[in-house]
Amino acid sequence: MQSPAGWPILAIAVIGSVLLVEVARRALNRIGRKWALARHLVEHCTWPAFAVAVVVACNLVISPGMFGRTVAERSLAASVEHALGLVTIAAVTWLIVQAAYALTDVVLDRLVQVEGERNRRARRIMTQIALVRRIASAAFIVIALGAMLFSFPQMRALGAGLLASAGIAGAIVGIAAQPTIGNALAGLQLAFSDALRLDDVVVVEKEWGRIEELTLTYVVLRLWDERRLVLPVSYFTQNPFENWTRHGSRVLAVVYLRVDWSVPVPKLREALYAFLQDNPLWDQKDWTLQVTDVLPNGLVELRALMSAADSPSSWDLKCDVREFLVEHVRENYPDALPRFRVDTPETRAGMGWDDDRDRR
Repeated sequence: MQSPAGWPILAIAVIGSVLLVEVARRALNRIGRKWALARHLVEHCTWPAFAVAVVVACNLVISPGMFGRTVAERSLAASVEHALGLVTIAAVTWLIVQAAYALTDVVLDRLVQVEGERNRRARRIMTQIALVRRIASAAFIVIALGAMLFSFPQMRALGAGLLASAGIAGAIVGIAAQPTIGNALAGLQLAFSDALRLDDVVVVEKEWGRIEELTLTYVVLRLWDERRLVLPVSYFTQNPFENWTRHGSRVLAVVYLRVDWSVPVPKLREALYAFLQDNPLWDQKDWTLQVTDVLPNGLVELRALMSAADSPSSWDLKCDVREFLVEHVRENYPDALPRFRVDTPETRAGMGWDDDRDRR
């Protein structure tokens, strides 16, 4: 080594660059309480920024003269320079990807807060942003890996040979990657056709749940009992499924009640309306109580219909209404409770019916 003085300079440069990034991090952390972008930059870019600062300092300070002039030392210098180049590409790519996530997180945070009729469009944009940034991150990583591989002279020769046989290689890769590519295209189709969005309420395979995660390859459905159902994206383009929030989050809730014929439907309808007015889960829009069927077992079927702002509210509202109707009928109209009538000879005689005459 002919330049031992260069190593202290390198240490000072590295420490100085790290301290500079730390000062910037503290400043952004302080203003992050009012500026959302600063907070997300600190969350995502702290470690990538430290890595970039270190490799930039090394690239600026390290020179071939630090390793001497012999053949072995020049070879070592070339290896160190090549390794620094690879690390620089990796660190810069890492920083770019994390910065992209920080920028998009600012938009996603605002979209999450959107409620009401604009919520559907907000969830559509959230889904598209999530998929696009995954694609962009994958593209950056692939480009960085390509640049790192082609920095090796042997890989350049291999690349030239591969380009010479690009037709055969392309056909082989196309056939082998057909399911993967088809799945990725299905993910893009779902995101940009507005057929499926994050937080949509769907029924798949007789399971009710919400779309928790939507990627280019799979969809995670969070079921009502906190289980997770993971399905390939292609499933939603090849199979029918129910989307309860396709055009809005508002849902109609239905409760069925089977009671005796003696139930006073108009009074029960008035009681239901009074109950809904005091229930915060009802969105103050649609409601009705109707006799929808006469069952073979001698009961009548009542259907109570009411609207709610979203599916969780709809489920809770249905339970509240069902509990209210059961309690109200039991306390106020006990004669209307479900009962089954049995026709026996004794009852027929008591009512003055003549079996022989009825048969004639």
